Amino acid sequence: MRRQKLQNFITSNFIALAFFGMLFLSVTSLAKAQNPGFAKEPVIVEYDVDPTWPQIPDNISRKGWVSGLAIDAKGDIWFFKKGPDPVQVYTADGKFVRSWGKGDFVNPHQLRIDHEGNIWVADFGLHIVQKYTPEGKLLQTLGTRGEKGEDETHFNMPTDMAITPTGEIFITDGYGNRRIVHFDKNGKFIKAWGKYGSGPGQFVLPHAIVLDSKGLLYIADRNSGRIQVFNQQGKFLDQWTGLIMPWGISMTKNDELWVCGSSPHWWRRHGKYPEFKDQIFMKLDTKGRVKRIWTIPLGDIGDDKNNPDVSRIKPGEAVGIHAIAEDAQGNIYLGEIYSERAQKFMPVHSRK
Repeated sequence: MRRQKLQNFITSNFIALAFFGMLFLSVTSLAKAQNPGFAKEPVIVEYDVDPTWPQIPDNISRKGWVSGLAIDAKGDIWFFKKGPDPVQVYTADGKFVRSWGKGDFVNPHQLRIDHEGNIWVADFGLHIVQKYTPEGKLLQTLGTRGEKGEDETHFNMPTDMAITPTGEIFITDGYGNRRIVHFDKNGKFIKAWGKYGSGPGQFVLPHAIVLDSKGLLYIADRNSGRIQVFNQQGKFLDQWTGLIMPWGISMTKNDELWVCGSSPHWWRRHGKYPEFKDQIFMKLDTKGRVKRIWTIPLGDIGDDKNNPDVSRIKPGEAVGIHAIAEDAQGNIYLGEIYSERAQKFMPVHSRK
């Protein structure tokens, strides 16, 4: 009798425990369904590479650094490339538009487009900055072709240029000299400022330059890992350090600054020049606050970056991102030097 009562007690308790266990699992599942461990709506912008972009014709060379990149008013993407076909143009969906400049350049570095649609290029091998029509007709040359110097008519390996809506020209005279040079729209010298150093207003290597809508100048001082801000009279206003080694920069119409490069590091340490640890691009506001950041896997191009084996590198990887621009749809375009290509990264708006 006692044994039967004990068995009944155990059985009833087992049923009760099973019931409450099932109830617990049901409640837990319902809670997870109502409160999943991930955001239903994206709160972080991710980027996927478009492996089909651009569609390079067979007669256009793939060889050489893509050191300059910009987007025109129509949304076409322009490259400045160290190779047989230096200026190349593609649509946002990757179709080839045109190429020009064969044999005209030695060391292409950066390409910008002014408010009138003219194409500006800096060639540090020729020590000049030039202005062209979109079809490739030369309109203006600043500096003396093939001659380096540090005066009103000479540069020493210039790196970039920014053009105001009224045509004023600001040039980063960067690899040989450490200064910013200001010209009027007709190419008349106005002033220059800057010298070698790591203090505010000095430069280790002024590598890229852009303007915001208020006319302030943002200068990527690459080898010191900082961005410096000036007015057009050369007055130092601010600097942002410790965020990125800034190789390339561009400004959106909404005054957002895109920067590409790698994590901060000393340019030289223990008697060596460290290689890239990573590849990143980020968006800043005009106060230097980081609004967005995205990391790209570092690719494998072999041991000699100046003679890269680009067959090893995969879509979405990069080695030496050097130029950046964003189109009206939020797509990011990167120009790469050691991996010798440009890529398109598309913002991801859905988890599907």
